[in-house]
Amino acid sequence: MSSLKSEAEKQTQSRSLAKVEILGLVLVIASMLGLLFIPETVAGVFNAMVDGAFRSFQNFIFEGKVGIAIIVSVIIGRVLERLGFTDALIRIFVPVMKHLGINSAVIIPPIYNIIGDSNAAGRIAGPILSKAKATKDEQKIAVATTVQSQQTLATFMLGLAAMAMVGINIFPVIVLVIFVPVILTPLLLRFTIYRDTKKVELEELPKFTPNTPALTTIFGAAKEGAELVFLLVVPAGAVVLGLIGGLEYLGIWGPINAWITNLMGAISVHPETGIMAIMVSPTLAIGMLVSTLQEAAVEPRLVLGAFVVICSCFPLQIIFGQIPAIWGQVTDLTEAEAMKAAIVGSIIRLVTAGLVAGFLAPLFIK
Repeated sequence: MSSLKSEAEKQTQSRSLAKVEILGLVLVIASMLGLLFIPETVAGVFNAMVDGAFRSFQNFIFEGKVGIAIIVSVIIGRVLERLGFTDALIRIFVPVMKHLGINSAVIIPPIYNIIGDSNAAGRIAGPILSKAKATKDEQKIAVATTVQSQQTLATFMLGLAAMAMVGINIFPVIVLVIFVPVILTPLLLRFTIYRDTKKVELEELPKFTPNTPALTTIFGAAKEGAELVFLLVVPAGAVVLGLIGGLEYLGIWGPINAWITNLMGAISVHPETGIMAIMVSPTLAIGMLVSTLQEAAVEPRLVLGAFVVICSCFPLQIIFGQIPAIWGQVTDLTEAEAMKAAIVGSIIRLVTAGLVAGFLAPLFIK
């Protein structure tokens, strides 16, 4: 008996569209329509949620809004995931890969990362690549493409607020900066440095919508957001900013800072935001930019470039540390191979920032 499955058998094995995925598709469509027709309202709702929580906590924990914004954004992300948003995106994007001659599983980690969790994208979605018999080159493509999405939803939400404040047309930016790279990056890499690819269609789509109860999802997300603030953002900021302070005292940081500032200027990225995003935390960086915009004018083109950079898997400790450690454990890649692929992805992201902000900015600025 032939080991090859007939088309009918594959159809039977494929997972049918679940009710929660239908809800997720509705949410995807609604969110796209919202970003197209009422982007300021979308950003305003998020700001109102942050303000409501901030009023209660500012006297006890936070003096600025970045911390509470991170927690609120994680709650939004997990609720969207619970409502089938991630599975809906996978339903939309997975079929595209077969037309590019690439294993369809390659697209799953980048899509999973869109609502923001680069670590989970590796731990949860990464093993699917090995199960789907993706080649090493295809696994490297998955890493480089995953780097194109933000590591937390907070960067995305705060980025919407920043762009709304300077009059940037949000919807086309989201399409170009978030969704188009998910398709173009695998296509570019397939024809350049990672050529060992083959057309493989997934016989059964994975499911990422959790079955946790509503209240458990919300309070669990709040706890996850707090852990992100106090166990990742604050420690990373303390370590890197402390190191920078020491280098500054020794007179070493000045030339390094000047070089990075010049690089950010060359690719049309707000310098302080770009440096903070690459060295410390994109979420902290865009939060500081929002605070700056409330007090002073910033050229919209630089805000646009900053948004492209923060919607990535920077800072450097993720590129050189977390991604190699996680992907090296759950895929066929070594840590060195995963790190090189992440570096390739980060270079693509910086080039994207330069192209979007340096050449296409007039198309998006009102």
